[in-house]
Amino acid sequence: MEAIPLSRRLFAEFLGSAFLAATVIGSGIAAAQLSPNDVGLQLFENATATAAGLFTFILMFGPVSGAHFNPVVSLVDASFGGLRWRHALAYIPAQVAGCIAGAVAANAMFALSAISISTHHRASPSHLFAEIVATLGLILVIFSLARTRRGALAPAAVGAYIGAAYFFTSSTSFANPAIDVGRMFSNTFAGIAPASVPSFIVFQLIGGAVAIGVIRVLYPDITPEEASEIMLPQDQPSAKPDGRHPRASASTG
Repeated sequence: MEAIPLSRRLFAEFLGSAFLAATVIGSGIAAAQLSPNDVGLQLFENATATAAGLFTFILMFGPVSGAHFNPVVSLVDASFGGLRWRHALAYIPAQVAGCIAGAVAANAMFALSAISISTHHRASPSHLFAEIVATLGLILVIFSLARTRRGALAPAAVGAYIGAAYFFTSSTSFANPAIDVGRMFSNTFAGIAPASVPSFIVFQLIGGAVAIGVIRVLYPDITPEEASEIMLPQDQPSAKPDGRHPRASASTG
């Protein structure tokens, strides 16, 4: 992964984050239009589209950047030595900008105002606790697979986890500070009011910190090499010395 130029990785993080936000917000808008009288069905449609989208976006962009799309994932990866700290800090603005761009694109695709600030307040105590749980689970899925050399399963596993967490958490599992910011810019089904975002981000970071401790207990011998290949199949090299992947079909990382 380090052999790939940082500029390419940042572009992949931007694009992947944009596609993710467009999927979350766009499918929420579509669900509200298709099933206006059934909130449960709306959530199911939103969760299904998001889970399927994550699977494909990780496959698309993982070989370039690792398909983090999430500041917490990048920071945890850096804490285990899988990503340089300066690269992790560069990933974050790319992820946030991508999510904002995805929100604007989703609004435009459904003929809504390009930017509409959400009025959906979500920061209740139960929702904030749910964000700790959601983020903790997401990080455990990613790094446990990397440690046990099952990274090829990560695209499906991450998508499945987020799809499930839509329903088993009261907050519908944002688990991502970048998507929090992006979803502020759409006053639709998936939106979140700006006043709720700082609290969500703080509790997601807490979830990430808890995950670091849990991973160190469960997998005390996790190495920087393993951390650097999250969501990469462990039987393939992540890149040639010149930064090119050996096969265009390599999985995400």
